[in-house]
Amino acid sequence: MNKIIFIHLLNDFSGSPKVLSQIVKSYKNKNHDVELFTSKDEGFLSNIVDKHHNFFYKRFENKFLTLFSYILSQVHLFFKILFSKSNIVYINTLLPFGAALGAKISKKEVIYHIHETSIKPNILKKFLRYIVSITASKIIFVSNDLAQKEKFENKKSFVIHNALENSFLKIASKYTYSHKHENKFVVMMICSLKNYKGIPEFLKIAKQLESHNHISFRLILNAEQDEIDKYFQNQKFENIEIFSKQKDLEKFYSASSLVLNLSRVDQWVETFGLTIVEALAFGIPVIVPPVGGPIEIVEEGLEGFLISSYEIDKVAKKIAELSNNEITCINLSKNAKEKALIFSEDLFLGKIQKVVDG
Repeated sequence: MNKIIFIHLLNDFSGSPKVLSQIVKSYKNKNHDVELFTSKDEGFLSNIVDKHHNFFYKRFENKFLTLFSYILSQVHLFFKILFSKSNIVYINTLLPFGAALGAKISKKEVIYHIHETSIKPNILKKFLRYIVSITASKIIFVSNDLAQKEKFENKKSFVIHNALENSFLKIASKYTYSHKHENKFVVMMICSLKNYKGIPEFLKIAKQLESHNHISFRLILNAEQDEIDKYFQNQKFENIEIFSKQKDLEKFYSASSLVLNLSRVDQWVETFGLTIVEALAFGIPVIVPPVGGPIEIVEEGLEGFLISSYEIDKVAKKIAELSNNEITCINLSKNAKEKALIFSEDLFLGKIQKVVDG
């Protein structure tokens, strides 16, 4: 039986560690010998395996400190993987290059699971792509769009869409969509605390619809409360509730009427969009970017709408329309629930296993 080491850089409550946690738990449940290396932070990868190794990595406001932290983490991973006893090193995202180099030198099989395309600066992205090109034996992409954009010549490549956990789908399947919640049409967005995720646009849309008393907004940020306070600098919002990072999002989805993804199409291309699929599972209509992975999930007018976050007026107008049209939202909801069934965890894990074991 193969021993597998899984690598992820920043453990938090975002999409890529959540996806990796599904894979790791699947192999653990089948009694495989697995180890996990990730940062010390609290996130989806915390406490899921016995052999869990932490290293120091932190994102600072000072870019040079972040770079130093990043390089230090990769030196640590390089030596840990170089001298580890394993057959396969499974690297989640492009970033952990130290693990890939350590694995290659020690003649271990390297599998990359690539989730991202928007890496800055460009010189870093070129370097990381070069490392993949000389170390990877197999590459998994999370969408067809990403596989086309980040194609590697002469590499075994697979497209495997992310999936929803069976436990999540079970909860979501019991939920019946409600157009209003306590007489409010609730518009929710879940994202990282980054401008390119569309936070300024979200605030502008909420401001534009402030006079619509039946519409309220919820912003759930993958950040600690002190980081959020610093970002907003004590700004007060009439119609927006803001929440810090959440592990269990089911209660928020079940209290939402519409879910937004406002990632800026020229700064951060969503290669998949796990929160989009989670919303669909609850039967919640969505408004998402018209590029990248979302166009493989959402069809215009069926489960939601494809609108760029730069078209603030258009997004605001669509929200106002939907808030006054329950029948349209219910039809979108039915289609959304049907679409979500495609993203089955069992199917996803079966495909992953074929790549890893094949």
